[in-house]
Amino acid sequence: MLLYSSLSLLLLLIAFKLFLQTKPRHKHLPPSPPSLPILGHLHLVKRPLHRYFHRLSQTYGQVFSLRFGSRLVVVVSSPSAVEECFTKNDVIFANRPRSLAGKYFGYNHTTVVSAPYGDHWRNLRRISALEILSTNRLNMFTSIRRDEVKHLLRKLSRNSSQDFAKVKLKSLFSELTFNIIMRMVAGKRYYGYGESVKGEKEAKQFREIMKESVAISGESNPGQFLPMLRWIDYGGLEKRMMGVSKRMDEFMQGLIDEKRGKEGNTMIDHLLSLQRSQPEYYTDQIIKGLIRVLLFAGTETSAVTLEWAMSSLLNHPNVMKRAKIELDNEIGQEKLIDELDISKLQYLQGIVSETLRLYPAAPMLVPHMSSNDCTVEGYDISRDTMLLVNAWALHRDPKVWDDPKSFKPERFEGDKGKTHKLMSFGLGRRACPGEGLAYRTIGLTLASLIQCFEWKRVSEEEVDMAEGNGTTLPKAVPLEAMCKAHPIVHKVLSESKHDD
Repeated sequence: MLLYSSLSLLLLLIAFKLFLQTKPRHKHLPPSPPSLPILGHLHLVKRPLHRYFHRLSQTYGQVFSLRFGSRLVVVVSSPSAVEECFTKNDVIFANRPRSLAGKYFGYNHTTVVSAPYGDHWRNLRRISALEILSTNRLNMFTSIRRDEVKHLLRKLSRNSSQDFAKVKLKSLFSELTFNIIMRMVAGKRYYGYGESVKGEKEAKQFREIMKESVAISGESNPGQFLPMLRWIDYGGLEKRMMGVSKRMDEFMQGLIDEKRGKEGNTMIDHLLSLQRSQPEYYTDQIIKGLIRVLLFAGTETSAVTLEWAMSSLLNHPNVMKRAKIELDNEIGQEKLIDELDISKLQYLQGIVSETLRLYPAAPMLVPHMSSNDCTVEGYDISRDTMLLVNAWALHRDPKVWDDPKSFKPERFEGDKGKTHKLMSFGLGRRACPGEGLAYRTIGLTLASLIQCFEWKRVSEEEVDMAEGNGTTLPKAVPLEAMCKAHPIVHKVLSESKHDD
């Protein structure tokens, strides 16, 4: 009995020693709210995410952690932590977490947005930067952006020649940005009616697909963190996403097939010419992936930024007046503003920057994922941790910005250094390569609207600046405004024979 007890005790001691040796060292994780088993903090999450995370940061600090099911998530809204993530740890955080959207809309995580960091992603990034969104390539499409802005001005002027007319700007901005991208990509307009849209049936099909795609990509997906829900396709999200993605793929393939073997100046034409010399890399799927990214990242983001900018100007008529004076002094009323003129308009550029600061189209940057263990602000971050950056909170941090909640474009005057504090287009290796295109589209459109029209609110009440739910920070109440055409509209637009 004594021998048996001694052996049992010895085995217990050996087991305990082995346990201590194999037990991982205590990790110094960022602070976290109490969580539930299995769910973690999923039951606590509320929309809009950027405001919810900002409230949590007031209690747990600007670097805190959450559990989304079994996945550890770290949320940062501290300038020093963000700098550490995208300088010292930039390569580690250059990965993306896998998702349903990445699987179905990102061709199984092979697009420039969703692909894991590596040779394939570097090639896609090079193509995006040099072949699609380079300064030279954007310059080639200057006339498209100018023409589409003229379409917008013409549409606005139809009922506002003699007196103020009410206009719904949200839909007009969406049509503008989609037409710009699709004309660059395939040489086609899909929004508007009449002679300017060739093939109304095709255009209608495209509009329906894009509307469904944008809606479904913004839906929350708890199955991403709880495999059990994924197995049963909770809410039927995967099935719906698969269907929309298939329709989108077939549509894109049709555009490519239509262009194959022909000469042209669109992005598809250029990519097909590269396909002829490097068929093993420039596959149809790669081309379709590049087009999808342009459509998803380059349309609604610019449209919603224009809507926030005009809303802010209507609520700050003194800012609108100062921008108009700058335009009159630098450009005058004899010619329409051109893209090259934007560099002369420092105050207008400040309006765009201030809009991006207060209302970033991606308030929570596209998620990153750690490929290795690292430390941030002294906290241990393990491999496969999802990193979420709250750009909205950083842009309103009183330690970084004076009077951060106020709309003050003049804060960017004479201090170019302030623009680098903006992170509307992300940071580090995975920053958005479309920043140049966005600034050109937004700057030209905004300047044209101020130059060509007098604007005022629909009523004496200020424009409602409440945010809606969505990944691109939409306004809760779509913008309506009153506009009256200046004489320059008739003078300049009468030179153009087009009519949509």
